[in-house]
Parts: sequence; C-alpha cells; structure tokens
Amino acid sequence: MCFLPGQVREAPPHAGPAERSRSGAGRRAAGAAAAGRGGAGSAERRLQPRGALARPRRPLPARTMPRRRGCLPPLLCALAALSLPLLLAAEPRAKSCSEVRRLYAAKGFSQSEAPSHEISGDHLKVCSQGYTCCSQEMEEKYSQQSKHDFRNAVTELSNHLQNMFSSRYKKFDEFFKELLENAEKSLNDMFVRTYGRLYMQNSELFKDLFVELKRYYVGGNVNLEEMLNEFWARLLERMFRLVNPQYHFTDEYLECVSKYTEQLKPFGDVPRKLKLQVTRAFVAARTFAQGLAVARDVISKVSAVNPTPQGTRALLKMMYCPHCRGLVSVKPCYNYCFNVMRGCLANQGDLDAEWNIFIDSMLLVAERLEGPFNIESVMDPIDVKISDAIMNMQENSMQVSQKVFQGCGQPKTLAQGRTARSVSESGFTARFRPYNPEERPTTAAGTSLDRLVTDVKEKLKQAKKFWSSLPGNICNDEKMSVGSVNENECWNGSAKSRYEFAVTANGLASQVNNPEVEVDITKPDMVIRRQIMALRVMTNKLKNAYSGNDVDFIDISEESSGEESGSSCELQQCSPESKFNATEVTGNSNKSDKTVNTSAATRSGLSQAALLLSILFLAMQRQWR
Repeated sequence: MCFLPGQVREAPPHAGPAERSRSGAGRRAAGAAAAGRGGAGSAERRLQPRGALARPRRPLPARTMPRRRGCLPPLLCALAALSLPLLLAAEPRAKSCSEVRRLYAAKGFSQSEAPSHEISGDHLKVCSQGYTCCSQEMEEKYSQQSKHDFRNAVTELSNHLQNMFSSRYKKFDEFFKELLENAEKSLNDMFVRTYGRLYMQNSELFKDLFVELKRYYVGGNVNLEEMLNEFWARLLERMFRLVNPQYHFTDEYLECVSKYTEQLKPFGDVPRKLKLQVTRAFVAARTFAQGLAVARDVISKVSAVNPTPQGTRALLKMMYCPHCRGLVSVKPCYNYCFNVMRGCLANQGDLDAEWNIFIDSMLLVAERLEGPFNIESVMDPIDVKISDAIMNMQENSMQVSQKVFQGCGQPKTLAQGRTARSVSESGFTARFRPYNPEERPTTAAGTSLDRLVTDVKEKLKQAKKFWSSLPGNICNDEKMSVGSVNENECWNGSAKSRYEFAVTANGLASQVNNPEVEVDITKPDMVIRRQIMALRVMTNKLKNAYSGNDVDFIDISEESSGEESGSSCELQQCSPESKFNATEVTGNSNKSDKTVNTSAATRSGLSQAALLLSILFLAMQRQWR
C-alpha cells in the first residue's frame, strides 16, 4: 500500500477486530492529546459542526508536527504504474555516432571533433538542427570537403578530355615539324646528287624557303603567297644567269626580269599549283593544330571551378548532411544531384553551344587535311616539283630569254674569256624520276597524317556536348548519387525519401527555377565568357582555313594560366570582355584575306560590346529591384 503525507490511515472495511481496535485507540489518543492542550481551542472544537476536521489556530512547530501518511486510491496507483514506462520512453536514449566518427576520421579529420552520441543541433547552419552527430567544427570541415569532392569530380572528367587534346596537339605539332625537316633533307640530298656544285653554290635559296615555311608554322609573321612569289623570282634570277652565261646582268636588269615571272611563266604551271597547294595545306595544318591547343586551354580554365557560397551550401547539404543524421550509407537521389550540379555548373552549361560549333569546325578542317589540303602529300614530293620547274625553265630558256630581252632590253655581252659556264656544261640537266603517290612513306613521327586525322576525328566526335553532359556524368558516379534506381531509398535533401522536384535545364538563365541552388543569373562568370569568345575566334579561323584563306596565328604561349572559373566574380573586378585568352599576331595577308579578317574582327568587337552592355543592364536592373 502507498500513502500520502498527513493522511489518516483508516482501518479497511474488512479489517479484523485487532486492527480496528488499534485504529480506534489511535483516534482516542489523538483526541486526548488535543484535549490535553485544552483552553479555548477545545471550546472551539466543541462548537464546530460534527464531523468537521479540527484545525488549531496556530500550527505547531515542525519538530512537534505529527508525520502521517495515507494511501492513494488503488486506481491511481495502477495508473501511475502503467504510465512509468511511457514517461521513460518520452526521453529516448541518444543514438550512437560511432560510424559517423569512423568515416569522419577516415577523411583525415580529428575524431575528437565528432560526438560519440547524438547531440542537439542548434549550432548547425546548413544541416538539420535536430538531434545530430555533427559538431560545429564538423559542419565547417564537411563544407570544405564537399567543395573539394566537387572539384575533383569535375577535374577527373575534364582531365581525360584535356589530355586527349593535349596529346593530339603534341603529336600533330611533332609530325608537322618533322615533316618539314624531312622534306628539306630530302631536297638537299637529291639536289646535291643531281646538280652537284651548282646547287651547293645556290643552296641558301632553298634553305631560306624552308626557314620561312617553318617560321610560318610556328607563328611567324609570314605571308605564304608573298614568300613563295619571292622564292620563284629569286630562282628565276639565278636560272636566267645560268642559261645566258655570255651576258652581264646588273641588279636592276634582274629586277626587271623578275617582273615578267607571272607573264612569261618560265617554270611552267608548277609555281601556281605549288603556291595553292602549300598555302592551303599549311593554313589548314597550322590552324588545326592551334584548334587542338585552344581546346586544351579552354578545358583547363573552365574546369577550374570555384563554387559560389550558395553552391557550397547546396553541395554540403547534398553530400554530408546525411552523415549528420547518421545516414552514412544513404546516397543522394539522382535528380537531386542533377539539380545541384546544374546549379553549380550553370556557366559551364552556357559554353556548350559555342563548344559544339567549334568541334564541328574542327571536323570540317580534318576532312580537308585528309583530302586536298593534305600537307604530307604536298611536302613529300616538293623536291620533285621544284626540279620539274627547273627543267621546264631550262627547256624553254631560249623563248624566255628572247621575251625578256624584248621587255627589258639587250644586256651587255661579257668580254672574251669571262663567259660563265652554261647550264648544260655544268651538268644542270638531270631530271628526277616521276613521283608516285603510292610510294609515299610514313615520313614523320612514325605515323602518317591520315592515321593522325582518323584518330583525332573519333575523339572530336566524342567531345561534343561535353559541357551539357557534365552534370549527368558526375551524378552517374556511384560516389555522388544512387543513380536512376532506388528512387525511394535515397537522400532528397531533408530525409531518406523520394525526390519530388523536376530537373532544371542547362545554362545560367535556366537556374532561376533551380530548387536546390540559388544562382544570381545577373552575374555571368567572366572567365567562362572569355573562353566562349576564344572559341568563337578560333571557330572563325577554322572556317577561313576550310575555305583555303590564310588566317592569323594564335600565340598560345602568352595565355594566362592562373584563372579559375566561378560565379562569384564581381563585374568591376573582372577583366574586360575584349581581353581574349589568345593574343592575335597580325600577318601580311592578301587583299581578300584582309577583308575576311577585318569583317571577322568587326563582328567580334560588336559581340563584345553587346555582351558588356547586356551585363551592365542586368546589373543595373538588379540594383533597381
């Protein structure tokens, strides 16, 4: 039985005589004690209604107050006994955080920062503030870790593509340079065997030709057509002396002779054909190699992602807030991951359209390299073609000389004994065997241009839509999301449940409706914008090269390399849009080329101005709001 303090213990109805006797004796003793205190108190008690409780006027001191206990009703005692387990269940035992601690330490962090059991999460800024396994230090370090994991995911996918462009650029560059070296060596060896001392006396003319071709390829300020015209004019001067050894020619007279080169065609049709072939092949080869290098550099800069603070919050919430809830084995839902990545890579998504146009232009030039602009088919037989031109000049020397004498006047005859030896006397009569294309060897870098182009075309096709596919490719990694299966057993940002939001489209403008990442669409990433312009400039050059027009060289060695991509660039702190990654080196072009390049530059300038005006307008509009 249980009692309340001060309650009189009554004898139960079924008590025996002894118990009732003890209970009555107790009442009589209490009454006697009260009577013993006598006085007015006794009189008052007699005047009170019968059955009323007797209360003294003055309470007795505590040490003399009798301590009485009574019993709760049986029903209340039973209810108290039943409610005790419920009261204990209202205060659940804290769950263990041992697995969270283990994984946290595996990341290289101090295990002492992680609680052993769940604690109140009032200190958390991003993750849920209920009971949690994360301390404040853990949330801060998880935030940094989420940025690190995101950058690694982007870099891992981008590096593969960047390495492809880098390795193909090196292979093409090595091939073209070695091709020129081999062509020069082949010409020198064959001309020495064929023409002997006479060639050795004039070999600098041919060396200068290859010096200029190499200088053009590596980006020198060389106009191919003018350079080749100069080569044939100088060769005509040398040959005109050799076929007319009995005359004395002044420099002024020889200059007059060179003016008749186009009209007289002393070398037949070889100079015209060779100039067309060399110009188109070198322009296509150099531009294609530059395109590979530009793609490599664009990937390097665009993949160096710097998430915004809002992006970092979204990454933390997706990747590590489940750990704070103890859900260490639950991975993010696929569509949830998709939205987070689309928000964090919004500016990269804007690169995709210009990137795809650039890839298509590279593929068109690659087809030219396989066909009429094949530099290998031009340079391998160049010694034979030049020799044919020389032989043509020798065979038609009489007709050519008569026409020159008519136009430039009769030259003075040399004195007897000073007559130079004629071409026939000097042995300058040998002719190379006809060139057979089927005998073309793999002359450079252990391969051929056809093999190189076939390989890189496949890689270019795979590179299309890379930037728009990047968010999905990241989320396809099992470390980043659960994938497209188990849609009900994944982390949706707040619980282990299905993700209900639709996937946001690609690009900066589309992120205004992104439910996971707050993106300021009025602040485009200026690093990305510069790469878009670099691709646009390179695409224009590729289109000109495809048409056979000479283009300016892009000096990739002067590009800045320390830029990182992000969306937090303030407009006033970013470089102007007019500063491209590629430095233009303007060369001397013919009139038609200058017209093409001028119009292209004008369009580029207008595009820059329009872009800057739109950015300023958006920024001002944001301030008005």
